[in-house]
Amino acid sequence: MKLLHLDASALGTQSVTRELSAAIVARWQDAVPGLAIDYRDLDSNPLPHLTAGVLAGTDTVGKAEGDAVMAQFLASDVIVIGAPMINFSIPSTLKAWIDRIAVAGKTFRYTDKGPEGLATGKRVVIASARGGIYGDANPADFQEAYLRQVFGFLGVTDIEFVRAEGVAYSPQHRADALAAAHASIREPMREAA
Repeated sequence: MKLLHLDASALGTQSVTRELSAAIVARWQDAVPGLAIDYRDLDSNPLPHLTAGVLAGTDTVGKAEGDAVMAQFLASDVIVIGAPMINFSIPSTLKAWIDRIAVAGKTFRYTDKGPEGLATGKRVVIASARGGIYGDANPADFQEAYLRQVFGFLGVTDIEFVRAEGVAYSPQHRADALAAAHASIREPMREAA
């Protein structure tokens, strides 16, 4: 079984999502013998945004990097993403990664019945951190709604969020939010292996 671990926070050791994504991955390592893990830090090793050259295939370096990202995604059974909320959405570095995996003919296709996701059978676990408190179905939350939509569009139906909210309110709020988020990390099912 293969797990892909992505971090998108620019906060380094102060990052709530990095702490949570690492805890999620550790839980998977403990539960799934022989788990293979690939890691990418989208802050220290960002993908450039899509350009006409990448899309046309004339930027051969950009195309090769995009092909490698796609292959890594397709080969993964579980994807753990550290995704902080930035201005009500996701970091642009994470969006650039998504632009490399959301490719017609590879992870989705259009049919006479509408779009069909091709990246089925994967599990996505997202470690989310928010400075404020948004809860469920808040119209200002474009982060979780976007991630559910894009991965669902690609055919991923097993999507889990581990949320730490209100981390900017006070040190006590941050500590409580982290404790609650850690407590909410589910045990991976051995059947997934």
